[in-house]
Amino acid sequence: MKKILLLLAISFGLIACQKATEKTTKAVTASAPAEGQEQNFTLEASLKLLASDSLAGRETGTIGIEKAADYIEKAFKAYQIQPYFETYKDSFQVKGENAYNIIGVVQGSQPDLKPIMIGAHYDHIGYGKVVGNDSIANGANDNATGTVAVLELAKHFSENQPKRNVIFTLFSAEEKGLLGAKHLAERFNKEAITPYFLFNIEMIGIPMSGKNYKAYLTGIEKSNFAEVFNTVSKDSVVGFLPQAKKMGLFMRSDNYPFYEVLKIPAHTVCTFDFTNFEYYHHVDDEFDKMNLSHLKSLINSFKPGLTELANSTEDQIKLN
Repeated sequence: MKKILLLLAISFGLIACQKATEKTTKAVTASAPAEGQEQNFTLEASLKLLASDSLAGRETGTIGIEKAADYIEKAFKAYQIQPYFETYKDSFQVKGENAYNIIGVVQGSQPDLKPIMIGAHYDHIGYGKVVGNDSIANGANDNATGTVAVLELAKHFSENQPKRNVIFTLFSAEEKGLLGAKHLAERFNKEAITPYFLFNIEMIGIPMSGKNYKAYLTGIEKSNFAEVFNTVSKDSVVGFLPQAKKMGLFMRSDNYPFYEVLKIPAHTVCTFDFTNFEYYHHVDDEFDKMNLSHLKSLINSFKPGLTELANSTEDQIKLN
């Protein structure tokens, strides 16, 4: 009987996997926009595309993340964001697979000032535990939301030239252990590039409740960033979440290698507070679960503070 039950379980498992694989194969081979066809780079369209089944969860080293990288490059070109290096792609290897950070820059009117850096990771885990016939972990909140925030801020600065250069970085292989961020921090260190600070954006698709600020800042005690940012924003945009410190989130996102290697203020802003979103690394982290009005409002709340800091000739933000 045990053998029969085991065989039945294996059979049902294979059927479920086969259905999930069929769905994934159809998704990955879904047609892209035709050559020359106008691409829609609105926040909603970008989020929907990045979190779609056609990108198959954007795992580093897959066709899905290649599609995401191509889309980000097209958005940068549409916004007239220049490549930071020779090309937009900052290449590195992950277990023999090619991986790319995507890096652009808006040239400031006073490029001798330290550049500010705005980033987010655009990769995800690819697949999750099968639910029904779905195995794709779409990563809408984690971290398509952060990615579209970077694109929206890139558009903002392309239309409003700052004094400082503003570097926009979409990191790959965050889910593999912050590998893209580690690679870039080490490259910056070798090339003597020292940003003023890194403003990293992670999981901002769902609002928090009962807080007197809009998003929390990891490692808030490491610098005076929150105080300065809220002051120049004339609003309580970022604050302290005790659970973030308890869970060690400061060391668990792409800000950390820049703090560790370059010794600069580097923080992540986030609204995932462990109570407001139950689909972390889950196949139900989908576009339709995101709160678009909150997302747009939060991104807009970042603009005044970042603009002031990008136009300031004084380095007010310091490590504690």
